[in-house]
Amino acid sequence: MTDLRTHAAEIAEQFSDHLDVDEDDIEERLDNLVNEYKVPVDEARRSVVNHYLDEAGLERDAIRSGGGGSQAVQVSDIDEDEQWVDLTVKLVELWEPRSDSISQVGLLGDESGTIKFVSFTTSELPELEEGAVYSLQNVVTDEYQGRYSVKLNRTTTITELDEEIEVGDDSVSVEGAFVDIQSGSGLIKRCPEEGCTRVLQNGRCSEHGNVEGEFDLRIKGVLDDGNEVQEIIFNKEMTEELTGIALEEAKQMAMDALDTTIVADEMAEDVLGRYYRVSGPTLGRYVLVNEFEQLTGPVDAEAVLIKARSM
Repeated sequence: MTDLRTHAAEIAEQFSDHLDVDEDDIEERLDNLVNEYKVPVDEARRSVVNHYLDEAGLERDAIRSGGGGSQAVQVSDIDEDEQWVDLTVKLVELWEPRSDSISQVGLLGDESGTIKFVSFTTSELPELEEGAVYSLQNVVTDEYQGRYSVKLNRTTTITELDEEIEVGDDSVSVEGAFVDIQSGSGLIKRCPEEGCTRVLQNGRCSEHGNVEGEFDLRIKGVLDDGNEVQEIIFNKEMTEELTGIALEEAKQMAMDALDTTIVADEMAEDVLGRYYRVSGPTLGRYVLVNEFEQLTGPVDAEAVLIKARSM
C-alpha cells in the first residue's frame, strides 16, 4: 500500500461514522495536492480532513486523529499538539471560564506534574469536581506559547476513580548565558480561530489555512552554563518584562520598519550575552519561564557573543 493510500484509508476510517466516503476519492484529492500542487503530505492531509469536516458539519475534535487510538500517558509526557491521549489525573483547581463556549477550565495533575484542561460547552460532558480523580480517555493535546494543555471533547470518556493522586511539581530552575534567540521569536501572529492558538507560517495556520492572525510576543531562546544548554520560552508577559518592549510598541516598531524581524533583533541586542536564572515547568525540551532574574554570572561576555553569532 502506498503512503497516500495509507493516509486515505486512515481518513476514511476517521469519517466512517459520519460520512459515506470513498478511499479512492480521498487518495485522488491527496494525490492532486501532493503531486500537482507540491503541497507537503501532512498539509495535504490536513486540507483533505478539513474538507470532509466542512462537508459533515463537524468540529475537528469530533473525530480521532489518524494512526490508531489514544495512548495512556503521564502529564509530563505531553510535548506535541493534536495527539489523542488517555490520562489518570486529579482535578487540582477550577478557573472561571472567560467565554460562554467553555464549560470548564482548570488544572489537572498527576505524579509527573500539572496541565491545563478545557471542556467546551458543545461537548455536553459531565462537570468535573475539584479534588476528584478521573480517568479521561480520548482527550486532545494542544499548545499555546510553549505551554501544553488538553481539550475534552464529545468523544472523551470520563470515569471518576476512588483513589488518591499525589500531584507532582514539574518546575525546574536553570541558569546560564543567553546565547541564542531562535526562529519564531519576537513579534509573531497566532491563529484567531476559537480553540486554536497556533503560530502562523507565512499567514497560514496548519489547521485553518490562510487567516488574519492576531499579534503576540514570545522569545524562544537558549541558555548555556558552559556544560549544558537548555532551551527556554518566554510568553508575552515574561517577554515584555524581560525586554521592556510591550506588544503595542513592538507592533509600532515593525510598522515603522516595514519588517517584523526588527523586533527579535532588538530583543537579541538586549539579552544576548547576559546571564540569567529562570524557573518554570518543563514542556518537552523547553522550560516555560514563569520567573527569571539577571545575574552577574561566571560569563566571558565576549566569548558568549562569539558563540551566539555562530549558532
